[in-house]
Amino acid sequence: MLAERDRSHRPIAVVGRDPRASGEMLEAAVVAGLTSAGADAVRVGVLPTPAVAFLVGALDADLGVMISASHNPMPDNGIKLFAAGGHKLPDALEEAVEAGVATPAQRPTGAGIGRVRDLADAAERYRDHLVAATPGSLAGLRVVVDCAHGAASTVAPEAYRRAGADVIALHADPDGLNINDGVGSTHIGPLQKAVREHGADLGIAHDGDADRCLAVDAAGAEVDGDQIMAVLAVAMREAGELAHDTLVTTVMSNLGLHLAMQAAGIAVRTTQVGDRYVLEELRTGGFSLGGEQSGHVVLPQHSTTGDGLLTALRLMARMTATDSSLAALTAIVTPLPQVLRNVQVVDKAAVADSPAVRDAVEAAQVELGGTGRVLLRPSGTEQLVRVMVEAPTAELAEATAVRLVEVVAAAR
Repeated sequence: MLAERDRSHRPIAVVGRDPRASGEMLEAAVVAGLTSAGADAVRVGVLPTPAVAFLVGALDADLGVMISASHNPMPDNGIKLFAAGGHKLPDALEEAVEAGVATPAQRPTGAGIGRVRDLADAAERYRDHLVAATPGSLAGLRVVVDCAHGAASTVAPEAYRRAGADVIALHADPDGLNINDGVGSTHIGPLQKAVREHGADLGIAHDGDADRCLAVDAAGAEVDGDQIMAVLAVAMREAGELAHDTLVTTVMSNLGLHLAMQAAGIAVRTTQVGDRYVLEELRTGGFSLGGEQSGHVVLPQHSTTGDGLLTALRLMARMTATDSSLAALTAIVTPLPQVLRNVQVVDKAAVADSPAVRDAVEAAQVELGGTGRVLLRPSGTEQLVRVMVEAPTAELAEATAVRLVEVVAAAR
C-alpha cells in the first residue's frame, strides 16, 4: 500500500488504461514521459476511467492519466487527464497543456528523475469503494452485465456479486483487439438477447472504459441515461440526498425527462453537450446528480466523474429497495419520439446564425408548442449542423426535421 506522500517530494501521477493493444505502448510512453520530467508514476493497469479518478483522490496524487478511446473502435485511442482530487481538467488548463507539449523544457537527471511503481490492490480498492457506495443489498436480483471486452471486465462482475447480485458476465474476455467489437453500450442487441435467454431481471451495458452505462429491462427493452437519471433522482429525493431537488443534464435530454421531473417536483438544469459541462454545473451549483442521455451519470458524493459501475449499482439498489421491476421504475418517463439529423455545411457558425435558419426553428417550435422541442446546434468537432426534433409522434418529428434540414442545407 502506498503511504500518503510528503508534499515536499516529487509529484505523483496515477496511470491506467483500457485493454486496447495500443494502450500497452502508450502506457509505456506516458510513464517514460512523466518520469523523465521528474514525476513518480503509479501504474494501476487495466481499470475503468472512474477507477483512475477515484485513485487519484485516494492516493492524494497530483495527476491522473487514463489511456482510452472509450466507446470508439479498437484502433482508436486517446488520453484523459485528471487533476488533483480526481477532477477533469478545465478547458483553459487543457489548452495550456497542449501548448506546453511543443515547448522545450529542461528535464532532470540522476536522482531527479521519477520512479515507477505498480499498485497491486488498485482494483480491490475501487471495488470496495463501489460496494460501500451501494445503499443496500442486491440479493435476489439477477443481472447480465455486458463488459464490452473493456475495462469493466476486471471489476464489474465481481463488484456486482459482492453487492449481492446473481451475475452473468457477458463479453468479459478482452484480448486487446475485441473491445467494443459489436458489443457493449454501442451495440445493445446481444445484451437484450442474453437478458431474455437467462430470465434476468435486467442487463447492464458498459462502454470500453466503463464511464457510462445503459440498461435493459427484463423484457429486453432498452433503458437510456435519461430514464436512469429519472429513477435515481426520485430515489435520492425520497432519501433527502438530491441537493436543491435538482437534476443537471444536457440540452440533448429528451423532453419526456423534463416532463417526468416536473411531475415529481424536481427541477432540471441544462448545460451544453458534454459531461465536462455537467460536471462544472454540479460543482458550481452544489448539485448531487447529473448526466447525459448517453449514460454518463455523475454522483458527486461518491465520484468526481461519470461512473458506469456506480450508476448500475445505485439503479439495482433502487430495484431491490422498492421491490420493483426496472420497467415499472422507468415508466415515470415517456420519451417523446426524437429525430436527429446531421447536415454537412461549409461554415457551421454562419449557418447556425442565419436569419432564415433562426426563423425556421422559431416557426417549428411555435407549431409544436409545449408538446415538442427543436434543437439546432453546430458540431463541436466537424463542419456539421445537428438538427434535433422531438414531437408527440414519430411522423411529426420526422416531417419537422425534414423541413429544417432543407432550410439548413440551403443556407450552407
